[in-house]
Amino acid sequence: MIEIPSDLHPELVPLAFLLGDWSGAGVHDFPGAEKCNFGQELSFTHDGRPFLEYTSHTWVLDAEGNKVRPLESESGYWRIDAERKVDVTTTRDEGVVEIWTGELAEGKPQIDLVTDAVARLPQAAEYSGGKRLYGYVNGDLMWVGEKATPSVPLRAYMSAHLKKVVDPREWAADLKDLPDDGIAFFK
Repeated sequence: MIEIPSDLHPELVPLAFLLGDWSGAGVHDFPGAEKCNFGQELSFTHDGRPFLEYTSHTWVLDAEGNKVRPLESESGYWRIDAERKVDVTTTRDEGVVEIWTGELAEGKPQIDLVTDAVARLPQAAEYSGGKRLYGYVNGDLMWVGEKATPSVPLRAYMSAHLKKVVDPREWAADLKDLPDDGIAFFK
């Protein structure tokens, strides 16, 4: 279920499905880089202004699913206009800044983005642009990222399947009238 916070800026209502903390795993594969499974924690928050704040942290997983080392981190801001055009700015830990543009699909929670501008520090890995697809599917957030470099044409390089992280304290706050022994709840 998608909840729309009462203090969410009205322009952001179409992006409400992104709000919250998400966690899951995916696959990373790009020529010249280590092919691996990765874990991800992603967060979309708001403060009442007309943008969502976004943070993402990924790490390499070993065969048992344990964290091995950081893979990449990024943060940014998401905006949407009345025509469903989505604009995103991101900054990645490796020294890349991107401006993404795209749109929210009509009638479904799916966002297609493509880089409009890329800037990178001299020591950052080669990168010339990318595409991303985000979708809300059966309560989960799924995404796939494509990237291109001067020597590698645009191709998929990362994808993940994320579940919404639920804080039990939120549920507990809704359970005000439980009996002290807790057993009567199940009778």
